[in-house]
Amino acid sequence: MDAPEFQRLRRVKQLGFAHLVYPGAVHTRFLHALGVYHLTGRAIETLDRKGVLSGLSEDEAAALPAVRLAALLHDVGHYAFSHAMEELEAESIPGHHEEAAGRFLEAPEIKAALKSSGEGAADFVMELIRGTSDHPLQGLVSGSLDLDKIDYLRRDSLFCGVPYGAVDVERLLESLTLARESDGSPLEVAVTEKGLSALESLLFAKYQMFRNVYWHHGVRSATVAFRRLVDGALEEGLLDRDDLAGPTDEGLLGLLASRMRDQPASPILQDLLSALVHRRLPKRVLELQGDELPAGIAEWVPGSRELVRRVEDRLAVEWGREPGSVFLDYPSNPNMLQLGLLLVRRRGEVQRLTSEGEEHLIDLPRLGRSLHQATRALRVLCLEPVEVRNIGPLLDLLSAPANEVESRLADDRSLF
Repeated sequence: MDAPEFQRLRRVKQLGFAHLVYPGAVHTRFLHALGVYHLTGRAIETLDRKGVLSGLSEDEAAALPAVRLAALLHDVGHYAFSHAMEELEAESIPGHHEEAAGRFLEAPEIKAALKSSGEGAADFVMELIRGTSDHPLQGLVSGSLDLDKIDYLRRDSLFCGVPYGAVDVERLLESLTLARESDGSPLEVAVTEKGLSALESLLFAKYQMFRNVYWHHGVRSATVAFRRLVDGALEEGLLDRDDLAGPTDEGLLGLLASRMRDQPASPILQDLLSALVHRRLPKRVLELQGDELPAGIAEWVPGSRELVRRVEDRLAVEWGREPGSVFLDYPSNPNMLQLGLLLVRRRGEVQRLTSEGEEHLIDLPRLGRSLHQATRALRVLCLEPVEVRNIGPLLDLLSAPANEVESRLADDRSLF
């Protein structure tokens, strides 16, 4: 725990830029890691007390300390400002934070701690973090009901000061068990039927937190500005990919400020850095909530950063603003209410809860698509105020398929 690579998490905020909207949201990945470690220990103790762990093989039982270590280290690879960095194009960063964890597990102190847990412990911990292990307790570290979700929902709501993250942790822990989907299939984490209401509260809490905190317009405004700042810094040679894995939140901003003093940087990058440091966030030019959006609008926005950036820069020019100062944002997480969990019914039969939920038992995932759409908002933002008197042409552009948008960009005439 005292390894510098783990202590670094004290200076990486759990919620990226949410503190700019919710001032109390200054909790860190370090606190969250301790919380997940604690919950994992409690879950293992509960399963042991209920006699469930007697079904583990000798090797699986011997690996239980490594399961706890995986819970402790599951976020060790997180970038500065947490998930905000992962919105960059995949080739711009050294990998998802779960993949980036691998380089930190090679640090001398962490490597020594893992080695003391047995030969091959480091590889096993990485498999658990990635979600690829065949250990029966894989689901506690990464899965539909992993303890990561339980901790961050409660912790995030507490520090943000909002009432949306309530989860019945005690009932969920007591309902944990191990089960097989069918004869001959492997053991895996499951819940008993008495935990269904607590599981539903977990899913609904997740929906509420996305709607009110994670995708709050102020949080998204800071996130898109940060994304453009890092994109531009990589393009201008102020940063390279390896610079991104290691710095803390303030460390990365400080590194950018230092590089901008030592070598030329475009004015827009200086403006973006200043906007984040001094909380002069991009303002909304247009905002449409999920229930106001035509079907299929702007579905190319989450999936094509290169096209989005070209549209942003073209809009900036047409509005008389600096390229790099206009942002399109349409966040997407269609799996936010996904399930893939075994349920042990009162009479002993086992069934798998899927992304469709189960009628009369747990219906919330059935509403997942509707809830996801209701949570989303399409926003056009700009560093400086812009007045768009007629949003019809803008909506027409955003409603067009990607190939038509490409054609309009290739034309020198106005997008509108």
